[in-house]
Order: sequence, then structure tokens, then C-alpha cells
Amino acid sequence: MRPMSLVLFLSFALLAFSGHTLPGLAEWESRDQKVWVREGSSAVLPCHLSLRKMRKSLKQLPDVTSVQWKRHGGSVHQEPHGVLEVEFPGLQKTAQLMKPRVSLQASALRNGNFSLRIDPVWTEDAGLYEARVKYNTEVHICHVELGVITVTLNPPSPVMENELVLMNCNSSHQASLVETCWFHNGHLDSTSRTFCFLSGTVSILRPSMSDAGSWRCQLRYSDNKIISATYNLQILGFDGPTNPVVYAAAGSAAHLPCNLSHLPSSLQINAVTAHWSHLGGGHLQDWGVSQNLSSRSFPLHLPLVGPGDAGHYRCAVSVGHKTISRNVTLAVITVTPSIQGPVSEGSHLLLICSLTHSQGHERFQWKHLGSVPSDSKLAVATPCNLEDHKAQMGPTLEIPKVSQKDIGTWECSVYGPEGQLGAVEYGLQMTGAQVSNPLAVFSGQVTFGLILTLFLLLAACVVALALLKRAKTPAFPALEGMFAVAGPWMSMKENQKEKIQQTEC
Repeated sequence: MRPMSLVLFLSFALLAFSGHTLPGLAEWESRDQKVWVREGSSAVLPCHLSLRKMRKSLKQLPDVTSVQWKRHGGSVHQEPHGVLEVEFPGLQKTAQLMKPRVSLQASALRNGNFSLRIDPVWTEDAGLYEARVKYNTEVHICHVELGVITVTLNPPSPVMENELVLMNCNSSHQASLVETCWFHNGHLDSTSRTFCFLSGTVSILRPSMSDAGSWRCQLRYSDNKIISATYNLQILGFDGPTNPVVYAAAGSAAHLPCNLSHLPSSLQINAVTAHWSHLGGGHLQDWGVSQNLSSRSFPLHLPLVGPGDAGHYRCAVSVGHKTISRNVTLAVITVTPSIQGPVSEGSHLLLICSLTHSQGHERFQWKHLGSVPSDSKLAVATPCNLEDHKAQMGPTLEIPKVSQKDIGTWECSVYGPEGQLGAVEYGLQMTGAQVSNPLAVFSGQVTFGLILTLFLLLAACVVALALLKRAKTPAFPALEGMFAVAGPWMSMKENQKEKIQQTEC
């Protein structure tokens, strides 16, 4: 046979066998399939039959199909050990080390999907995995390399607010690490707290709630391989501003907040205690707060506050052997009049609104709410005429001459950049004067009208009776007596006349 004919024969032979797999022949796929996952998350190692093989198997594999996954470690030359083996109809063998973290989707096996799921992934799971699928008289082999990125915290989670924390990022890649960059909330700029180091460790000296959220580490190696992973940093601290201020009117109740950023139970914390303290009047006051793992709120309720209660309060929350604390400032609003007690009409009065522990950004506003008698259930607060009493700015309210229109409730409101912070009321009373009310005035007018009407009706009846009596009285009373005497005599005379007539008959 000529060399040319031999070449043609070998070419046709290769083409004839290129579309078929001989029984027992192993098909090695390239190691280009590589999956990178972060330790603690889940991984899926893909292994599928090609469409050509599925068509050849009439789109569904027979029941005699078996799947076997093995792990070679760092390279294919290392001795493999079994991970998971499944033989129909349902026999399954799992390596003790990875049980029950590995699984196959049974419903997808007959459709050519033999992907291996690992949940959660450990650092020791990194390496080369091999899947051997036997169906009919053929063998299909998949190779997948699993790379693991590890993000560790020191001290471990939960991270406490204002406590030093070190975050380290590393991977199972074999090349030399050149640079590690950390990105906070996905941005690379100075405001997003981005750090780049030769090593994979970043330190946060005093972590705050603004440091919580998504952190992404990006590893660059000497072979120009770039690997990245995302980590959600949870910080156990307090909600709200760093140094909250509570504004309360003197004589009212106050609620001091102490809210954790997370539920203790959500961070697998089983022991939480909280207590409040306040240094006032030269002595330390303490309030205990009961343990409550189902709530993240530990407020302090003060039923009645005065200027002596103002100051700094501390809420300390103990989590295990660690303690975090937050300071809360109580600012009390008071009104001081220049004249104590009821004020005489025409007096010059000053109402001074003061605030303890001012932050420097507060502003004051005075407003007249109206007069409301406290002993009347029908009384309704009536705002004052805006032309007479407009809102006045400043802590001091000056009334040159106190009059009836000034009587009632005055309100001093404290405002900040975020709006109204608090308010206190002052009741202005005047000596020898009663607070009038439109309903009371109307009621008095009705009562007076009813009394006047009854008096007029009574007077009319008396006059009518007098006139009636006068109409029945005769003009000559003496004649009325004479007629009265003659009456009996006339009667006797008629009787005698009747008797004479009877005798004659």
C-alpha cells in the first residue's frame, strides 16, 4: 500500500471513530472548568452530558446509569479518594468526611446532569474532582477544580463596635500573592474605605456601624490570576446617632433609647444583660434591665424629670464576656417667669425658656396656645388671634403689659436642623381675673335671658289679675247692699200672694 493511501485510510478511520465512544473508553475533559467559592458558602461542580450524547441515548439515560465522584487533592497525580457514589436504583455511598455536605440532584440524573453540590464548603475541600459516569456500554468523565477563598475574622464573629478587628483573605491558589485590595460597598475611592496591601490582612481599629455591610477582597497573584470574594461584615452595636440627645419638658416623662443593631438570637448569642447608670448629684444611680433575647431594645423610662435629672446616662450591654456601651444625654426644658405666681393686670412679665446641656444648634420659639379652664369638661382650646399673638423666636418672651388676652397656655418649642426636638408649656394666670371662655360666656348670657323672661312673664300675670279684679268691682257699693236686703222681702210678698189665690179657689 502506498504511503498516500495509508494516510487516507488512517484519516477515514479517525473520522469514523470520532463520533463514537468505545466501551470502557474514558473521555478526559480539559481542566479549564474551575469553580471558586468562599469558605462557608455552597458550591456546584458541573458535569453534564453533551447534546450529542443525549441524542444518542434517546434523550434519557437508562436506569443502569451509575455516578462516582472522587477527589484527587491538589493534582490529578495524587491518589484519589471517594466522595460520593450513586448506583441505580438508589444505592448511595458517601465519604464519611463529607457526609452530609455532598449531594446529587436525583431528578436530574436521567437528564444528563451529574453536578455535585457541596454545602457548606470547607477549606480542605479544595482540589481536583473527577466524576465517572457509566451508562449503557460507555463511560463519561468530568474534571472540575474547586478553589476555596477563605475570609477570617480575628476576633471571630460577632464583631463588637469599637473593638479592633482583623480581616484576612486568602485562597488555595498555588501562585505567589502579589497584592490584596479590600473594597467596602463595592467602590474604589477614599470615601468607601478601600485598602490595598501586600498581605491579605486589613485592620479596623475602632469599627462602627458605618463599617458594616459588604466587603470584597481581591487577590492578585504572580501569574496575573485575580480572584475575589465577598463577605458580609456584621457589627453588633447600637442603632441611631453615636451620642443621642433626648429633650424632655420639666415635669414630664422621658424615654432614653438603647437599641442594638441586631437581635442577639440572630447572631447565636445566648447571654445578654444590660444596665443603666447616671452620675447626678454626686452619687451614681443604677437601673437594671432584664435579659430579653427576643428584643434588641433596652430603654430606660423616667416617669418624672426635672433639671436635676439632666445629664449623661450610660447604657452598658454585656454580650458573653464582652461589653459595649453608649452614652445618652438628657436635656431638660424649663420656663422661668420673672414674676412668680399669678400676675397683676398691667404688669411687665418675662418668660425665659432654658435648656440644659445645649448642643449649640437649638433655637427657641414661643407660641400662645389659648386659654383652657382645667375644671370644665366642655372647654375647648382656642388658638389666639394671630394678629394679637404671632410666634416669637428666641428663648425670652416679653409681655410689656399683661392683659386678659395674655391669659392661658404658652408653649416654648425647641427646634434643631431635623425639626422640633421638644416643648414645654407654661400656664399664665392673672390675679382677680377669671379665664373667660366663649362657651362659658354664651352659657351666662342664656341664663340671664331665661331669668329676665320669667320675670317679665310673672309681672304680666300680676298686672292681668289686678285688671280683672278691678273690672268686677261696682261703681256704687252702697246700692249693691240695698238690693241685697230687698231680695228676701220681695220673696215673702210673692209667697203671701200665692196663698190668697189658693184660698179663693
